[in-house]
Amino acid sequence: MLRLFTVLFISLSIVSCKKEQPTDGYLINGTIDASVNNRKIKIIKFENNNEIIIDSATFQNGKATLKGKIDTPNLYQITIDGVYGSLPIVLENKKMSISFNKNNLLKSTVEGSEENNLLKIYYDDSEMLKTKNAYYGKQIMTARENKDTLKMNELKSEFIKIRDDINAKHIELVKNNPNLVTSAAILGNIYIVKGISKEEARNIFDTFSQEVTSSDIGVIINEKLTEVTTDVGNIAPGFSAPNPEGKLLSLEDIKGKVTIIDFWAAWCGPCRKENPNVVKVYEKYHDKGLEIIGVSLDGTPSQKDAKAAWVEAIEKDKLTWHQVSNLAFFNDPIAKLYNIQAIPATFILDSEGKIVAKNLRGEALEAKIAELLN
Repeated sequence: MLRLFTVLFISLSIVSCKKEQPTDGYLINGTIDASVNNRKIKIIKFENNNEIIIDSATFQNGKATLKGKIDTPNLYQITIDGVYGSLPIVLENKKMSISFNKNNLLKSTVEGSEENNLLKIYYDDSEMLKTKNAYYGKQIMTARENKDTLKMNELKSEFIKIRDDINAKHIELVKNNPNLVTSAAILGNIYIVKGISKEEARNIFDTFSQEVTSSDIGVIINEKLTEVTTDVGNIAPGFSAPNPEGKLLSLEDIKGKVTIIDFWAAWCGPCRKENPNVVKVYEKYHDKGLEIIGVSLDGTPSQKDAKAAWVEAIEKDKLTWHQVSNLAFFNDPIAKLYNIQAIPATFILDSEGKIVAKNLRGEALEAKIAELLN
């Protein structure tokens, strides 16, 4: 759950000064056990996997002060020489007090910052979930060794409920704190681990304040939510390509109540083997609203006449639905748009163009089409 926070330690223009700073900058008063005296405390960020020190000070009499100014709140880490771990912190232009734990920085206490109050809730929950994951993992392994399938399924269901409850809690926290940059970071992390659909994440993001959406973290999350994705639950990206007659045909032109996008090729043995099943499904459900558009990835260097091979395969396999191809092998722009790494690959869309299933074959394909149309 913490992946995104690692990549969100990004650049900020921070001025580290030795002289007294204006009150509109950040001021961190840190305290720690006196045994840590003369050790350096650092605020760090990462660029290209390199650690960059933003600000630093030395503990004297169990105290250290960090002062400076930033453009927008952002996520950093605090480290102390010789002390275990690091403390994630949302640095903002406020006065904050931090009581550092000399044994584990992650257990330190930050006061005076709503941003970091929210961040602590998230991290505490995430650490708890990691502990639960380890516990249930061991229990499930034991059940597997005992061939106790019922117990395995019970344990999996218990953990999934715990995970989903925490996820729902975090979504509500984000919704209730639209003015905090930390909310954007948490939302992005939930989205990356597929704890929320792109549509719902976008709807929440659009409620954030201008300060949040224009922050560095906000810009990153907005870019992620703008990326074209083909996960289940997202709208299938549109495309167009030439059909065998050379006429441009688009996905929008052919969509039905249910639509299958079928990536295949004449040279693909598994695709050709699956085609009779797709023919059967099409003939059974076309009159009920099923449409199919085949996207051929013919055009390999070994094909002397890729178009001829494509057209011949369409005729031989009796593929009577829509067909398009750029005859560009895996360099086909549609294949890249859908991140196709292997074929056959299928995407099933509902009447709104939303992806409801992927890569189904045989009986599973027919069962899904029947579910959607019967």
